[in-house]
Amino acid sequence: MLNEKLSRIKLLLTDCDGVLTDGGVYYGEAGEEFKKFDIRDGMGVERLRNFAGVTTGIITGELSPSLIKRAEKLKITELHLGVKDKPVVFKEILNRLNLQPEEVAYIGDDTNDLEVMKLAGLTACPADAISFIKDIAGIVCEAKGGQGCFREFAELIIASHQKVKTASAANHIIALNTGKKIGLGEPCYIIAEIGINHNGSLEIAKQLIDEAVAAKASAVKFQKRTPEICVPKDQWDIMRDTPWGRISYIDYKRKTEFGIAEYATIDQYCKKQGIDWFVSTWDVEAVDFMERFDTPLYKLASASLTDFPLINRILLTGKPLMLSTGMSTNKEIEDAVNLVNAFDENYPLLIAHSTSAYPCRPEELNLKMIHTLGEKYPGLPIGYSGHETGLATTVAAVSLGATFVERHFTLDRAMWGSDHAASVEPQGFQRMVRDIHDVETAMGDGVKKVYESELGPLKRLRVNIGDEYKDKSLA
Repeated sequence: MLNEKLSRIKLLLTDCDGVLTDGGVYYGEAGEEFKKFDIRDGMGVERLRNFAGVTTGIITGELSPSLIKRAEKLKITELHLGVKDKPVVFKEILNRLNLQPEEVAYIGDDTNDLEVMKLAGLTACPADAISFIKDIAGIVCEAKGGQGCFREFAELIIASHQKVKTASAANHIIALNTGKKIGLGEPCYIIAEIGINHNGSLEIAKQLIDEAVAAKASAVKFQKRTPEICVPKDQWDIMRDTPWGRISYIDYKRKTEFGIAEYATIDQYCKKQGIDWFVSTWDVEAVDFMERFDTPLYKLASASLTDFPLINRILLTGKPLMLSTGMSTNKEIEDAVNLVNAFDENYPLLIAHSTSAYPCRPEELNLKMIHTLGEKYPGLPIGYSGHETGLATTVAAVSLGATFVERHFTLDRAMWGSDHAASVEPQGFQRMVRDIHDVETAMGDGVKKVYESELGPLKRLRVNIGDEYKDKSLA
């Protein structure tokens, strides 16, 4: 019962003095008041965010500059200072974030926490909390306030969420923070890879998102690079003819790279349109950049499969990781998977079979690798990232067991740019999505049966009718 309550938590709210601090009073030489925070609690905030998807908020009667600095450092934005009526603030947070009481936990320790603790779905208190708070708290921590109480409770929440992830992994299912699921038995997760086909234009990006929504794709994907890191220095000054004139290669890469303003717009636009969005990150700084947004997963491009520092940085986010395996040997795939498993054997990992040729010839698609990867990694969702020009082979990948597919997406294959020729146009993408779902429906359950629609032909065409059909209407 307790584990179920813990696993439902999406927001952990806490008081400050006596919970995040030791409740003592410290003064500097000028008489300014300091707060003493436990560094382990700070790590608990980060671990909650990265490994359970749970955010942290603070509700306190304090007006403390040191608390403001501490919240900034820990990226806690749900900060409420000088609060006189905690239940009112608690209810406002629930309404604004569209949360149910059972999705919110609260840690308190003293008299002014009593009423708000009655509203939360799950409560905890430190070992040195006042006695009547201990009486109503769902969990009494072993640690005192300011000595690790918050971290102790946070780890219980994380462990409960990990158990849910483990159960999902056993069922080949990865649940995304958008509500969609990827794995066996779930509808194929279909990704329209916009990549850099927006050609640096936010308006083209919006048009592509609109077309992906019209095609009923599950998600759109972009690519995020830091040009100064990803472009070799000896290529910076190579001149290239582009839509912006003849410019250096590094300037061309900068022109096609979206920044914070563009991705903030894309984030809001996709949420409004009801479609998932995420990116392939090509360097560590790109991951740092993308952590501003709550995307459902990260994609690792085939070219990055051996970039272990990049993989490690993504793993620290706790978000599902989709590995693409083009241009890779079995050993390189194994090394990447082993790296992930060493970090966390239950980490939400997906593997995409791919051949990195643009466009790819049918004889090099090697679709049977989907089955091979499924046998080798039975606990992981296996998918397909295609670069061919036709649609039939991507549909075939689903019939072979791909739980997600990705195809490059463009408004017009004749547009200027490196990836357009190997991309699918809107009408083609619509047909592909339709055909994939038709194939999923047609796969059935593998149990032989005689359908009602067959009984009429059975009566007309079969010489001997079995006893099991004699009581059925054959009209």
